[in-house]
This record gives sequence, C-alpha cells and structure tokens, in this order.
Amino acid sequence: MFKHITASAATGMFVVALFLTIALFAPILAPHGVNDIVGASWDYPSLSAPLGTDMIGRDLLSRFIWGARITLFTAGAATGIAFAIGTSLGLLAGLRNDWLDTALSRAVDLLMAIPTLIFALVLLTILPRSVIFIVGIIALLEATRFFRLSRSLAADIAVLDYIETAILRGETRLWIVFREILPNALAPLMAETGLRFIFAVLFVSTLSFLGLGIQPPITDWGSLIKENKDGLLFGVGAALVPGAAIALLAISVNMVVDWILDADAFVENG
Repeated sequence: MFKHITASAATGMFVVALFLTIALFAPILAPHGVNDIVGASWDYPSLSAPLGTDMIGRDLLSRFIWGARITLFTAGAATGIAFAIGTSLGLLAGLRNDWLDTALSRAVDLLMAIPTLIFALVLLTILPRSVIFIVGIIALLEATRFFRLSRSLAADIAVLDYIETAILRGETRLWIVFREILPNALAPLMAETGLRFIFAVLFVSTLSFLGLGIQPPITDWGSLIKENKDGLLFGVGAALVPGAAIALLAISVNMVVDWILDADAFVENG
C-alpha cells in the first residue's frame, strides 16, 4: 500500500516509537518511583535528578516517564475503542443507507453539536474521575469522528462495481464491510487514527490540567504542567518538559499521517 518512506516520516516514526518505548518500559527506565522525594523544591538538574525536581522535590524525569505511560496508554485505549466502534458502525451505516443510517447519523450529529470539553467536564462532575471513565468519555466523543469519515468512505465505495458483484454473489453485509470496503478505506482511516490519537493526548492533558483528569497518586503530562506551572514565575522550566513532549509527539504523528496520505495517493495514481 505504501512506498518510499520520506525522511520526515522516518523521523516521525522514530520519535513516536521512542515515546512508546518510554511508556512501555517506564518501570525499568524511571530512576525513581513516581512519588519519591529526592531533593528540595525545583532543584537544578543533578545526578539524582537529571531534569531537576518538581514543586515538592520529586524527580521530574521519573514523573515524566511515568506520566508518558499513563498519557499514551489512556489516549491509545480511547482511540482504539473509538476506532472499533465508530468505524464499524460508520461502514455498516454507509453500506445500508436506511433507517439505521439515519438514526446513527442523527445521534452522531447531536453529540458533535455539543462542545467536547464542556461535555466531558459535565460528565466528569457526575462520574468518578477514574482512568476507565476518562477513556470511555474520550472514546465516545472520538467515535463520532470515525463514524462520519467511515460512513462517507463506505457510501463512496458502495456504488462501485465490485461491491455490486459481491451483493449479487449473496455475500453478507458484514463480509462486504470487512473484506471489501474496509481494506480500500484503510489509508484515510489510519491517518484519522493518528490525528484522533493526538487529540486524545491533548484532551487527557487538558482534563488533567483542569483538575478533572488523571488523579493523584498517578500522574500524566497534563498533571505535570499543572503542578509546575507556578515555577515559570521563578524561571523554572519544569512545566515546559511535558509541554514540549506533547508538542513533539503531535508534530511527529502529523508527519507520519502526511506520509500515509501522500503515499496512498501516490499508489492510487501510480
């Protein structure tokens, strides 16, 4: 499907793989526990704390590594669930084009009409602020985007000759969706998955920064920014480390997404 990995795409893949490795092997890579006190407040970098310490003397590097684990796994789980639900329903609705399509489309329109942050904040004031509920809320919101894209792709592909042939052969709708339509819609869906993952990372971090996301004693990148933002007033850049990581991850994923879309267009035109 894809050809000619560009330098920017390779760089993006390397950075994404690096962050995923850090998240996966956090217990091995983190020099200290997530809540271990190793010095005074906002100490300068040292051998015991290579990135310095946070507001109460905890190792910033260790908390950054543990935060990467929570941030990426939470965003990844939400994106995966959203992809599975939204894409399956969208492809099925686009193929059927009947009352089910109408009902699902109107429900999605209703959800998308509500500002996502307000919707999440309202639910999290009612529901427990646990990782499971955060994943569920983000997955519900992101599934609407997957639904709209996959429905549009399915509606375009469903009118092609080979789909008509499969229908005449007596193939079931599910067979047509997963064996005929999905493989031909995979590239734009993969690109959308990358973008949704970044939005999920930003969403999790935003909720944590507002105090409604990941709760202590665990931490994520948004919590690190919130905890150390006051240090910026004193010239301490502890809050900039997780912020820079989020920006670098977003840029890297976007470079990979651009390559996926460009490579897919190249293959189709070639």
